[in-house]
Amino acid sequence: MDRSDVTLERMRSFVRVAERGSLTAVARELNVGQSSVTRHLRELEQALGVALLTRTTRRVALTEEGRRYYAHAVQILRLVEQAADEARSAGGTAAGVVRVSCTAALGVRHMSRLIFAFQDRHPEIAVDLSLTDERIDLVREGVDVAVRLGPLADSAMKLRRLGESRRILVGAPEYLAQHGRPATPDDLARLDGVRMSNVAGSDALALEGPDGAVCAVPFGGRLRVDHGLAAREAYLAGRGVGPAHLWLVDDLLADGRLERILPDHALAPTPLSLLIAPERADIARVRLLVEFLAAEASRIPGVERL
Repeated sequence: MDRSDVTLERMRSFVRVAERGSLTAVARELNVGQSSVTRHLRELEQALGVALLTRTTRRVALTEEGRRYYAHAVQILRLVEQAADEARSAGGTAAGVVRVSCTAALGVRHMSRLIFAFQDRHPEIAVDLSLTDERIDLVREGVDVAVRLGPLADSAMKLRRLGESRRILVGAPEYLAQHGRPATPDDLARLDGVRMSNVAGSDALALEGPDGAVCAVPFGGRLRVDHGLAAREAYLAGRGVGPAHLWLVDDLLADGRLERILPDHALAPTPLSLLIAPERADIARVRLLVEFLAAEASRIPGVERL
């Protein structure tokens, strides 16, 4: 084996292909031609004298040797980045790119502003912010930190709880004036509901009354949406009533374009968390962003620390 041919560039290309399973996706991610990625893999395999990947027309898979080499390569690349990170930190400045994924509506309404404030404090750190409601695989997509709403299944990712997001029931004043303001949970049955099609159990609402008792009421309607910003617009347009995170509608409540209904009944809050790719958690710029978001998350309306 000629060790001079085992370069970090070739190793990075191999690691990302192993994680994404696609040469095309990695070429797009690295902003190079697919032929460059193919060449990196070929030259690395030639230098090592073993096949690391098997390729078909549809997929790329690791060989047994490839799996072993991948485990070591990930550690080597992490050590290289940490060494560079420490050298930069010795100069007093953290630098580089942090890749963040966030629920779309929360990202548009509030998280983007926190990112702006973070970059004002750390001008050498670039942030690649991706807004999606999909539960992405952080390692596969090359994401360092994901902001997640809702309960989380067991995960190999590191978890940092930010708090809980309070939810309320809302409707437009004009709609409520025409159809009547509900006085009890049962009154919701006569109103149109705006439901989230991507939320399990959205056909019922569990409301906790002032006495602490929880009642489940059916919740239907003619409109279903799969995005929080679409629900916000539907409430504003008088298409019906429904639940909303306080951070989604705080400005509309403040200026009277929406109003809270059944204020003496509470919906269960939703956990708000950070997921951190384990191999990225010790990188200074990632650690700085995680600590910043943990400290500043309570500035988001309706987010309460645990």
